[in-house]
Amino acid sequence: MREVAALADVSIKTVSRVVNGERTVDADLARRVHEAIGMLGYRRDDSASALRRADRVSSSIGLVFEDVANPFLAYVHRAIENVARARGVLTFAASADERPELERELALAFCARRIDGLIVVPAGTDHSYLARERDAGLALVFVDRPPAFLDADTVLSDNAQATANAVRGMAERGHRRIGFLCDRAELYTAQERLQGYRDALSACRMAEDPALVRANLANPASVDAAVRELFALPEAPTALFTGQNLITTATLHTLRALGIHNSIAIIGFDDFELADLLDPPVSVVAQNVSELGRTAAELLFARIDGDTSPSKRVVVPTTLIERGSGEIAP
Repeated sequence: MREVAALADVSIKTVSRVVNGERTVDADLARRVHEAIGMLGYRRDDSASALRRADRVSSSIGLVFEDVANPFLAYVHRAIENVARARGVLTFAASADERPELERELALAFCARRIDGLIVVPAGTDHSYLARERDAGLALVFVDRPPAFLDADTVLSDNAQATANAVRGMAERGHRRIGFLCDRAELYTAQERLQGYRDALSACRMAEDPALVRANLANPASVDAAVRELFALPEAPTALFTGQNLITTATLHTLRALGIHNSIAIIGFDDFELADLLDPPVSVVAQNVSELGRTAAELLFARIDGDTSPSKRVVVPTTLIERGSGEIAP
């Protein structure tokens, strides 16, 4: 900045005001500063700027997600980014791969870089490690799943009731053997969706058969094995509810490989690309991903702006989209 000031023949304070976008600088002085910046290749150091400011604002937030390549989370990420960009804030994201120890490592690494806020899709079952950061002023929001042992804002989908409505619909069409497939059983979302499945069976006076439930499906190979096991049962299911988008797509591959994709009813939790173009088109419980991300970002920036009200728990409604696969009769 000293070199820019010397070349433009202005004070360092004038250079600072120009690079910070202040509109009260004389037009001729601002032009000279910009010309000097162009000639010298000057780049503003935001980290140094944040260290010098009394409020230590870094104009950046961090996201710790399960996997940024997951289409559901990619849409959530984009919705958060849209809100952040409108405020001139950068968004940095990292994938925890459903590993609690990696989630903690990434979250604390972001905190060490003095981000203004953190949005987490939690993998772990103890988030008390963030209490000190929260108490020191870090804005915190959890999305898709709530935190454990930590009081913080949370944005969730209506998991249990949405699943219950979908499964009940299949039962009302005559299905009495409805399979359920989900990911890690200890995850909040898996637990809630399994509870919704059980609630629907109970409401329809149908006994739960543990043989029809498959959990801890972590990859396409495990989904393929689970689906083949279900249809090798003496009384195979006539319908399936799949509790996550990647599980749905893997299940569809196996049903097609078995040649039964046109005769087995299936509803998946989470919409996905081209679901409406498959044969049959896939019925889904669609989460409002834009609303999830936007709400999480707005809660985060409210905290950054000084909101000290009690923590909020926002539940975003879902939509059952009936496209054909979930309406197949037994």
